[in-house]
Amino acid sequence: MQKAITSSKYASLVAWLKQARVDQGISMRELAGRLNQPHSFVQKVETMERRLDVFEYSLYCKALGVDGHEGLDLLK
Repeated sequence: MQKAITSSKYASLVAWLKQARVDQGISMRELAGRLNQPHSFVQKVETMERRLDVFEYSLYCKALGVDGHEGLDLLK
């Protein structure tokens, strides 16, 4: 079984999150501020150096104002 952090489905999820951020004109630093995290947190998520757990994913979606269920549908 392929590790989740390197799977194509996880990559699709990360790309979806990044696109949502970019489409809204939100910088990495701004998103990191909304998450009370250093900007490197967002950078590492978007470059797949760091995997989000389910709680972090929920907070990330809330900070972006997106429906997390849409992203989870990419994993099917």
